[in-house]
Amino acid sequence: MSFWNRRKSVDALAAVESAHRLKPTLSWWHLIAMGVGAIVGTGIYTLTGISAGLAGPAVILSFLLCGIICACAALCYAEMATVIPAAGSAYTYSYAVLGEVLAWIVGWSLILEYTVAASAVAVGWSAHVAEFIRAAGWSFPEPLLHGVMSGGLVDLPAIVITAAVAIMLIVGTRESATVNLILVGIKIAALILFVILASQAFDPARFHPFMPYGFMAHVDADGVKRGVLAAAALVFFAFYGFDAVSTASEETKNPGRDLKIGIIGSMAICTLIYIAVAASALGAASFLDFSKNGAPLVFILTGIGHADAAQLVASAAIVALPTVILVLMYGQSRIFFVMARDGLLPQSLSTVHKTRGTPVLMTAVTGVVVAVMAATLRLDEIALLANAGTLCAFVAVAVSMMVLRVRDPHRPRAFKTPLPWIVGPICVVGCVYLFFNGLPTFTQWWFLLWNGVGLLVYFAYSMRASKLAQPQS
Repeated sequence: MSFWNRRKSVDALAAVESAHRLKPTLSWWHLIAMGVGAIVGTGIYTLTGISAGLAGPAVILSFLLCGIICACAALCYAEMATVIPAAGSAYTYSYAVLGEVLAWIVGWSLILEYTVAASAVAVGWSAHVAEFIRAAGWSFPEPLLHGVMSGGLVDLPAIVITAAVAIMLIVGTRESATVNLILVGIKIAALILFVILASQAFDPARFHPFMPYGFMAHVDADGVKRGVLAAAALVFFAFYGFDAVSTASEETKNPGRDLKIGIIGSMAICTLIYIAVAASALGAASFLDFSKNGAPLVFILTGIGHADAAQLVASAAIVALPTVILVLMYGQSRIFFVMARDGLLPQSLSTVHKTRGTPVLMTAVTGVVVAVMAATLRLDEIALLANAGTLCAFVAVAVSMMVLRVRDPHRPRAFKTPLPWIVGPICVVGCVYLFFNGLPTFTQWWFLLWNGVGLLVYFAYSMRASKLAQPQS
């Protein structure tokens, strides 16, 4: 079979030998917590201010637009996840619908997304811990708080949190999901506290003018790209993460019911949280003030006389970030695992623990890679590469949903995307727009370079090692 025509049968995806099959232990509430845990992270604490500086009070529309695009993607994911309840997310759907080459590109892009994003969040968590250490007056060697590329020796806190998360994932998926559920509850409670206190200082006059920089993205005289759409391209990056829910398909007890609840539920909850937090922040303080602060929610609470609450919200960030790392490393290990199971990566990486049902070796490899990157590199700008991978995955899933509707219209679907010929194109067009208008040019080129390297790996190794390339008995 020519590699251009290789596609994995949708029915065959469910037939995996027990030694390479993940253990189903998750319910719908674990999936919702997983989605919220990945989505509600650093974005809610920082992007609220930065994006308000680009769109003014109309940043609420930016969040709404991103919510619409991501909701369309979530609906496509929900259908594909119930049709193909196997691990691998967008990679697996692409393999079954679009073919091996495109699936490899999507999987390679997802590896980039999860690895870089998890490393970046680990560095962000380390920065919060470093500030906590300094504020407490503790003596700790400064070179051990920063990576080599940031002027230090090694980022020790980033290594510690990455190792802790990897060990948690190795212990068991259900146990990890339960811990995640508790930590998500803590950070949601902190954000609810912010909304309640900020609402007490709400002044509608602060919403005038509502759209000071206009709707379309444009470069102002100071060289900054502003407008509602410019802010939307930025705040989109606070939404992705729900795609990690679909990587749990194979480990879900009742995928036909639970996956659609987990994917759509987490997106709906996070969209409401983002809009509520943004509206409360804009009503409590001038966006011209808090948009210049790196911790806008803490800045606002301090400014309206709630210093103690501000510290609680700041402390919640330290609690919140490990949940993001956990879900990202979970998704990364599962993508790696499934690609190895398909033969595109060494198959020795696709074994699971006999009792825990987790891919121990693959999780350990993921932890080491993430720890090395987090401990040494500067990831402030290159982290945008993760967002390029997300956009690629969203487009692939929407296209797969539409193609499968045409190719196999009678296949049973536990969930059907409503208005598929409207929802699918909105997702594709929205993601393509954000890629070309929201990402810096250097990020676009690095993304293409990464996939160029990936194609070299595919043609040098994976094309021949693929299970679909082996003689069928």
